[in-house]
Order: sequence, then C-alpha cells, then structure tokens
Amino acid sequence: MSLLFSSYTLGSPRGPLKLANRIVVAPMCQYSAVNGEAQDWHLMHWANLLNSGAGLFIIEATGVVPEGRITPACLGLWDDYTELAMSDKLSRARKLAPATPAFIQLAHAGRKASSATPWDGGQLLSVEQGGWQTNAPSAIPQLDGERLPHELSEDELRALAQAFAQAAIRAERVGVDGIELHAAHGYLLHQFLSPIANQRTDRYGGSFENRIRFPLEVFKAVRDVYQGVLGIRISASDWVEGGWTPEETADFAIHLKPLGCDFVHISSGGISPKQKIAIGPNYQVPFAKIVKEKSGLPTMTVGLITDPQQAEAILEHGDADLIALARAFMYKPRWAWEAAAVLNGVVPSNERYWRCLPREAQTIFGDVKIGQR
Repeated sequence: MSLLFSSYTLGSPRGPLKLANRIVVAPMCQYSAVNGEAQDWHLMHWANLLNSGAGLFIIEATGVVPEGRITPACLGLWDDYTELAMSDKLSRARKLAPATPAFIQLAHAGRKASSATPWDGGQLLSVEQGGWQTNAPSAIPQLDGERLPHELSEDELRALAQAFAQAAIRAERVGVDGIELHAAHGYLLHQFLSPIANQRTDRYGGSFENRIRFPLEVFKAVRDVYQGVLGIRISASDWVEGGWTPEETADFAIHLKPLGCDFVHISSGGISPKQKIAIGPNYQVPFAKIVKEKSGLPTMTVGLITDPQQAEAILEHGDADLIALARAFMYKPRWAWEAAAVLNGVVPSNERYWRCLPREAQTIFGDVKIGQR
C-alpha cells in the first residue's frame, strides 16, 4: 500500500484524530475577509479544498487581534462577529464535502502586519491608506526605511498570549478539529525566535532560552484552554547568516513536546529580505527530517512537493510523517485524486463527482460502480 494513502493518527489530550491519508492542504491566505469576517469566497474556497481528497485541510492564517492581520483583508477570530462569520461559512462548507478534519492557523503578523494585499504590492500601508501601528519584539522594521514597529512591553505580551487563548476558545466553538500556531514566515512568533528581528535585552531576548520564551508562553496559554490537536508551524531557517537555524528549531520542538505539542509543520524563511533561499524540489525536507529525528514529534513537510512519487519517497525515507501542499492545490484542487491514481490509493470523495473520472482511474473511489442514464 502507498504510504501517502495510508491513514495517520494525531494524538491530543482529548484523544486521537485519524486522518484518512497523509496529504495536508497547507494554510493559504486569501485576503478576502471584511473586517476579519469570512465571506462567500471563503465558503467556496473551503468547500473546494474539503472536496480535494486530502486527509487534512488547514484554514489560512487567522488574526487573533485586528492589528495582528497581515492585511486589512485578512481573516480574523477576535470577536463575536468574526466567530459567527467563520462558523457559518465553515459549517456550510463542511456539509458540501466528505468528512475531512479541518484545522485553523492562529496568527499575529507582528511587524509584517498593516500591509497591502499581494496584488496591490504587499508593502507596508500608511494610516492614510488604511494601515495601523505595527508591533514587534524590537523596534526594527522588516524593510529599511519603513516606519518602526512598537516594541511590545511585558504586559502587552501577556495580553497577546491571552488573545491567542481566546481565539482558540472561539475556534473550538466554530468546530475545528485542531489548531496550528503560526511561528513561521517572519510573523510575530517567528520574530521572537529569530535574532534578526529580536534584539531585546530583557528576559525575552538574547539567548536561545529567552527568545523561545514568548512562543512557549503562547503555546501554553492555548493548551491550557484547548484540549484538541494542537501543533505549530515553524520556519526552520532564516536563510540569513546569524539567524534562526534548523538545529534551534529542533531544540525548540523538544521544549514544546512536554507542553502538549501534537505536531510540527516545518517551513522556512520570511524574516528578512536578505534571505538567500536555495529553492528546489524538497528544499525544506532536510529541515523536517532534523526536527522529526531529534524531537520525535509528528512532522509535516512542505515546499515544492508537486509530484505524487516525490511525496511517496519522502515518507518512504522517513523524513516526515505528513506531506503538505499549498499553491499546488490552488492550481489543481484534485491533486490528491491524481496522486491516488498514480499510487493506487483511495480518496474520500463526494458522490456527485464519482462519474467524472476516466474508467482506468475509478478505483481511487474504492469499489464504487456508477450507473448512467
């Protein structure tokens, strides 16, 4: 049997969660919310990806406070309005798809907040353009010449940890099956980890132990109120000399494990425009392997994994436990179906689609036989 299409179980204090296969739809920002509230675009997008055949779908980076959004059009979960909108759209999307676990990624963009959408240039917005004051570990901008972010005080850090916890409570009411905290791609939790962005001189900066302190406090605050599957996405390398490293990522994962971390999702980059990323197929897989081997935590890998046999080989080599794809699913929402046809796998699918496949590929739905009038 194909490893990619074998089941996988994630544990949690509440109990195990079984995934039908090892394919994960990674979080993808849609920049389509209004005041943080999910819209019809999200209903369409989520239903489409819940019908993809993947074993797990993760909702995009979702701000835990308004100023934590990447852009004014980003999704949020900080009040009754954002909770109600998400609950409505997600529940409707799930009714239109096979039973597929759905996680949410809770996030704060830190100094990379208050930005324009990608199709509008993605640069920091002024207040006159609809932007706001950004916050960060240190008053260091993402790009030279940008206005300085506000350096967060310890009282503000405590309030932010509680904002993550409150968003987790709302996420549970919305009905998600798990939560992923965002500590990657140059956003707030990653900013604390990286000496590139974190140059504090108090107990939250300097040494490795100090730089991981706030992300650990956020994780603990969420775990204290949420007993479902809880994991974290981490940029394993800044790709900048003197930055955060894969070895530190593995050590950070070891610190997360006793706090009840159920999985790690390994990506990289995003902290600095000076990054020099060696992009190519499987370019982040070695990072996942380091973290998996050292921490023993269930590990997702992501990044330029586009071919089914490529994904299968990663699992066969033991480099990761789960394979996440993002833009590949936006371009080809039935990627998992094609992978199943190649690897002799079976996918969960909506019966309305059963008769769409070429005759030689119909085994991906099991032994279903479709009549035609």
